[in-house]
Parts: sequence; C-alpha cells; structure tokens
Amino acid sequence: MAYRVLGRTGPPQPRRARRLLFAFTLSLSCTYLCYNLLCCCNDLGRSRRLGAPRCLRGPSADGQKLHKSRPCDPPGPTPSAPAAAVPGPRLPASNLSGSPRLGTKRLPQALIVGVKKGGTRAVLEFIRVHPDVRALGTEPHFFDRNYGRGLDWYRNLMPRTLESQITLEKTPSYFVTQEAPRRIFNMSRETKLIVVVRNPVTRAISDYTQTLSKKPDIPTFEGLSFRNRTLGLVDVSWNAIRIGLYVLHLQSWLQYFPLAQIHFVSGERLITDPAGEMGRVQDFLGIRRFITDKHFYFNKTKGFPCLKKTESSLLPRCLGKSKGRTHVQIDPEVIDQLREFYRPYNIKFYETVGQDFRWE
Repeated sequence: MAYRVLGRTGPPQPRRARRLLFAFTLSLSCTYLCYNLLCCCNDLGRSRRLGAPRCLRGPSADGQKLHKSRPCDPPGPTPSAPAAAVPGPRLPASNLSGSPRLGTKRLPQALIVGVKKGGTRAVLEFIRVHPDVRALGTEPHFFDRNYGRGLDWYRNLMPRTLESQITLEKTPSYFVTQEAPRRIFNMSRETKLIVVVRNPVTRAISDYTQTLSKKPDIPTFEGLSFRNRTLGLVDVSWNAIRIGLYVLHLQSWLQYFPLAQIHFVSGERLITDPAGEMGRVQDFLGIRRFITDKHFYFNKTKGFPCLKKTESSLLPRCLGKSKGRTHVQIDPEVIDQLREFYRPYNIKFYETVGQDFRWE
C-alpha cells in the first residue's frame, strides 16, 4: 500500500468516519435541545405573567424527544385538565352576600304585604340586618300593578340568595288588593306573609299627613273622613279610612292561606320594643334570633328606634326623613268618633287573629 509524503492515500479509516458522524449527530442534538429550551423558557415566562406556573415534561415513552411544556400539576391526584384561567380578585368576606356572582335569583319565600303607614319600612330595614335574609329595597308592586309582566320579570328583580337565605320583598298595598291573595297563592302556597298593623285612627292620620306633604291643597282630614259628621257617617270609600278595616281585608287572605302562615306585627310595639317584635318575626321566618337589643337605640328627635352602627356601617342608620314626621293636629272629637267607628272592626280582628292590640 503506497503512502504520500504529506498524507496517506487510500480510503478513509473507519475510526475517523465514526468520529465525524458522532460530531455531526451531537451538533444536531445540541441545536434541537437549545431550540426546545428556548421555546420552553418563552412559555415559562408567558405563563408566569399569566399567573400559572409551567413545568417541563420528560421524554415520551418512546424516548425520542422532549414534549412542550404544560401546566404544573398540583400535589396529590393529578387532574388531566389544563390549568384554569387567572381568577378574579377576591372580595372581602363582608361583601360576599352582595356579589352578583354568588347565589341565585329566586321568587320570594316571604312577603311583607301590609299595611301602608303601619311600619312596614321599619320591619324591612330591621330584618335586612339578618345575614340569612336578602330583601328587595324597593316596592315592586307586582301582585297589584305589574302582574301582567309575569313571574320571570318579578324573579329578575330579586336579590341573589344562597340556599340558606330567605328572599323577601315588601309592598304594603298588597293587603288591600282583592286579587293579591290568589296571585300569591298561585306563585307558592307556602309563602309566608307578614302584616304590620297599627291603630287604624293613628294610621289614617299618618296617611293623611303624608298626602298633605305632597298635595297641600287637599281637603281637611275631617272633610275626607265623614260623609256626614253630624250623623257620624264615616266615608269608607276614602282609602285612608278603608285600609284600617283590617278584619274585612283579612277575609280575602284566609280563603287561600291558613292563619298560621300569616304573622301580625304591632306597629306600636315596634316602636316601644323593636327587639321583641323582631324576635317574633325571626321566629316566624324560621331563622335564628340574630337581631336583638344590641342592634337598636331610641332616637328622641324622631321618636323612633334606629339601628346602631354595625361592622358594615360606620354610622347609625335611621329611617328616612318622611318617617316619624309630626302629624297634623286633628279635632279630638273627630278622633273619638273614628275610634267608635273602628271599635267593632278592631274587636273582630282581635278575635280572628287571637291577639289583642289594645287600640281602645
């Protein structure tokens, strides 16, 4: 075999060929590995910006190549689903009940159905302190004025509630609406009904005082109350007088609901003993007695109990300016005549509900 001076002649040696092939293969592997690492790092950085940590996967079962990165599995059983999107900011615990993302809009399980100027707003504001009650703040007038809009419209007005909470709404005019008992019964025969009643004479004067503040030119209270005062003929067509005939309105409700499903709140005792009256309301609704004496203080200016400041309210909360306003002065003889007129209706009402409100 011949050799040249500066090199060897003949075919390349096998060892040299293997070295060249190994170097070439190593170069390709390094290039591929660097490419994968760059991709993975890019994914890793992007996932960190999104708040979802990512991990590198090992070789596949056939040992051929590395797979792309995937979300890191939590400790314990490894779910197959990818990591979820970044969650929104958490709300403080005190705001959870008001979050639109929590709970479901439901038809009310309880209604404050009456009566106007009896103390329904006070009962509503007091019961809303309870964590197991969510109440609509406005009066929807569904069962008297908006029934044609349908139950879906009505449900959509309601606040969202959890399974453990009661949905409640207040519209005082329901109690004197002839169709309301049947309509509510058709919604749910299990609905609990709350009626806040007050001395009918005092209630009528309060009703008139409110109307007078809006319409200063209306006739006098005496003129509206009687068809003939000399004969003692009371005008029961006047709404302020008609509402106070509680026992007559109650008959319509008893055609659809048992008396045990109707709770009567004394408007007078709501002022003198708010905790006691609200304790009975909570019992009726089947919820714990959360609202107690510690929630109230008596406002001497308004002559009405107000709610003390709570964890969610830095200031005490009283009812609006229209609540506790001074009544117009009425001739005492007119008041005596109206008391005599209401007396038999009141007595019949006491007997029907099994409770003496002591209005005489």
